Amino acid sequence: MKIATWNVNSLKVRLPHVLDWLATSQADVLCLQETKMEDKVFPYAELEAAGYRAAHNGQKTYNGVAILARGVLDDVRWDIPAFADEQKRVIAATVNGVRIVCAYMPNGQAVGSDKYEYKLRWLAALAGFLREELQRCPQLVLLGDYNIAPEDRDVHDPAAWKDQILCSEPERAAFRQFVGLGLADAFRLFDQPEKTYSWWDYRQMGFRLNRGLRIDHILLSAPLAAACRACVIDKAPRKLERPSDHAPVLATLEV
Repeated sequence: MKIATWNVNSLKVRLPHVLDWLATSQADVLCLQETKMEDKVFPYAELEAAGYRAAHNGQKTYNGVAILARGVLDDVRWDIPAFADEQKRVIAATVNGVRIVCAYMPNGQAVGSDKYEYKLRWLAALAGFLREELQRCPQLVLLGDYNIAPEDRDVHDPAAWKDQILCSEPERAAFRQFVGLGLADAFRLFDQPEKTYSWWDYRQMGFRLNRGLRIDHILLSAPLAAACRACVIDKAPRKLERPSDHAPVLATLEV
């Protein structure tokens, strides 16, 4: 089973990239973030023609998450229960017995800002939701754009990013809280090339100079971590014309 996550930064713009990547990667499940569209204009028909069913939680212009799957999407849930939020950032479904949680975590804007405090509250609420989901579904995976670089090795210039947004200690502590629930970072289950990132700023030749961050992650519950055989970041779509600023992350599970 191949499962992947990709912040596409507008599905309307990037749909051809997504369809091409699905055909090439043969992913069984793809979680999308920043679809930036309402449910009524989501391209269900185009994805169905490509062999994928979809569940979407969207809004106009901002945010938006989706799960695409070759199999049936069961027990679909939207948002974080008991956390009042107008922003569409979470969708969950079960595919072939695996609980898929797709999340677009808040950016936070700047350490100490109101949006930063919202981010920390949001992350805590997600941890509570995951704790309950793990009790129901031992085979669980949390995929998405976390907007957190967990360690200095996930940052092209740790000194410049020290204590900044995406790299601050409270954000990294929230990531460790997810790990503390029994979830493992699929990418770090394997030896990986140094300076491997999933996001690069459009500005100042960020991608060309590999000035990136690893902020897109796949976290696996213990049974799935034991079944994981590979996890890679596919930089090829980032080289396309009008690309997303993120690259897909793909994990292969023997389930």
